[in-house]
Amino acid sequence: MTRQQITTGAETIEQMIRVDQAGEYGAARIYAGQIAVMGDRGPGAGQIAAMASQEQEHLDRFNALMVERGVRPTVLQPVWDVAGFALGAATALIGPEAAMACTAAIEEEIDRHYSQQLDQLGESDAELGEMIREFRDDEREHKATALAAGAERAPGYPLLSGAIRLGCRAAIALSKRI
Repeated sequence: MTRQQITTGAETIEQMIRVDQAGEYGAARIYAGQIAVMGDRGPGAGQIAAMASQEQEHLDRFNALMVERGVRPTVLQPVWDVAGFALGAATALIGPEAAMACTAAIEEEIDRHYSQQLDQLGESDAELGEMIREFRDDEREHKATALAAGAERAPGYPLLSGAIRLGCRAAIALSKRI
């Protein structure tokens, strides 16, 4: 067996689907928290609503793929529910630029994560690879939108971004297996 065949076995593909669904779920909850605080008013609210809609589409497609392939969700989903909403609400309370800083930080990690998955998948699962590629491109657009909307002007941006990115990496690592 080659390394590629070993790394893209059924268990690894299930982990990819599990963690990606968890990530899209977390993103939807972050935006729900931001929208709960910001509503449809203020700078960036329309952009946040549009990104939230796209994340919900991603989540719906991963949910369908999980059912189709019989992949169980992470048992940490209740944690991501509360943590995601709280992160979204907290960053929105700081202000629109902090809400955008949250998006930029998360999307930077998700871009890296999805790119690594695509490298690992190679041509072994065309359906999953196409979904990940499409969603990665959307996430890159979200990061560009957030940066253009002033993410880097958020109070304490380097610290805020670093903490969110670290939390995102931890959530990815935990959701793969648990």
